[in-house]
Amino acid sequence: MNRSQLRQLLLNGENSGLEFKRDDVQPGKLAGEIVALLNLEGGHILLGVEDDATVSGLTRDPQQAEEWVMQIARDHVQPALIPYWETLKWDDGRVVGVVTLPADAPDKPYKAKSGGSWITRIRAGTTTRDATREEEERLYQQAGRLRYGLKPVLGSNPEGLDVRRLRDYFVRILGEESFPDNDQGELERLLLNLELATTSAGLTSATVDGMLLFGQNLGRVLPQSGIRAVCYQGTEPDYAVREEEVIKGPLTPLGGDDVLVEPGIVDRAWDFVRRNTVASARLEGAQRQDRWEYPEEALREVLVNAMVHRDYSILGTDVMLSIFSDRLEVQSPGRLPNTVTVDGLRSGMRYARNQNLVNVLRDYRYVDARGMGIRNKVIPLMRKNNGKEPEFIEEENRFTVRLWK
Repeated sequence: MNRSQLRQLLLNGENSGLEFKRDDVQPGKLAGEIVALLNLEGGHILLGVEDDATVSGLTRDPQQAEEWVMQIARDHVQPALIPYWETLKWDDGRVVGVVTLPADAPDKPYKAKSGGSWITRIRAGTTTRDATREEEERLYQQAGRLRYGLKPVLGSNPEGLDVRRLRDYFVRILGEESFPDNDQGELERLLLNLELATTSAGLTSATVDGMLLFGQNLGRVLPQSGIRAVCYQGTEPDYAVREEEVIKGPLTPLGGDDVLVEPGIVDRAWDFVRRNTVASARLEGAQRQDRWEYPEEALREVLVNAMVHRDYSILGTDVMLSIFSDRLEVQSPGRLPNTVTVDGLRSGMRYARNQNLVNVLRDYRYVDARGMGIRNKVIPLMRKNNGKEPEFIEEENRFTVRLWK
C-alpha cells in the first residue's frame, strides 16, 4: 500500500472491509475485528486512525506494534494466523500501521478469544458483532467443513419422500430393474446409502437433500425450498403486478411414457415465464418455430443453478424470479461459495455447494455434465438472443443473474 492508496481509504471511510483503530485498543477487541474481516472477505485494519478518519499515528514503536499485532493474531485468534503488516509514514512523522487480512482465508469460521471463551465474530457493514448459530453454520459450509444437505429434517421421516418419484428415478432415469417400494427395510438402507436419509438418536429422518429432491409437503418442513415468481408491469418492483406465484415442490419431475406426469419446480418456473412473456414465431421449412424472449435452455440453466447452489441454511427466503418489462432476474440466497468469483463463473469455473442435488439433477439432464453451463450455455445463448451479456451480481447475502429482454 502507498500513501495515495491510504489517502483514498481514509476519504472513503470505514466499510465492511475497512476498520479504523487506535493502537491502544484492547487485544480482545482487535482480535474480534481481525476475525470478523477474515470471516467475510478480508480487508484492512488501520492502526493509528481515529473513528472520524483523522490520523493520530501509532503511539508505540512500529517494531513493537508489529510484534503486538502478531502476538494477538497468534494468542487471541483461532486458528492462529500471521497477517500481513506494513507501516506508512503520514504527515509530521506520524505512522499508520496497516494490518491486511486475505479474502480467501481457508479456515472459516475464525474465532476471537473473549474471556475464557472463543467467539465467532462477523462483519455487518461497519459493525462487528457475534455470529448467530445460523451464520456460524454458513461459515462452516463456505469452508467446506459442513454439508447442510445432510442434516436431518426435523419432523420428517423416509415416508415423507415421494415413493413414486423415487421409483421413477431409479427405474426410468437410472435404468434399474426393480425398486424396493414393498420392502421398507431395504428402502431405508437404500436411502441411507444415498444420503437421502440419515439416522440420529436412533431415529431415521429424511435429509435436507432428500426432501428437496423427492419430498412431499415441502412448504411445511422446508419453507425456504421454493421459488417466488413475480411479473411486474414496468422496469422496477411495484405493488401492481401482472402475476405472482409461490412455487413449492420437489426439484425432480415425475415422468411416464414420454409424458410429464407432474413437473418439478424448475419446469413450473419455466411455465410461469412462458405465461408472462411473448413468443415470436417463424417458419423453418414447413414447421412453425416459437422464439421466446429469453432462450429456454439458458433460463433453465439459470433456474437450476439457483436451486442447486443456493444456501439453504438461510431460512425464510426463497429463490426470487422477477420478470420486468426489459429484463428477467433470478436471485439466489447466499454468496458464491468458497473462492468462487464472478470472473471464475464466466470462464467456466466449476463448483457445487450442494453436490447431492447436482448429482441427481445431472441424471435428469437438468445440469450440464461438464459443470460449465454458464460459460457454454447462458452467455453464448444470450449473446445470440439479443447481443447483450448476462449480468452476474454478487452481494453480501445473495447472488443475482440478470438476463436482458
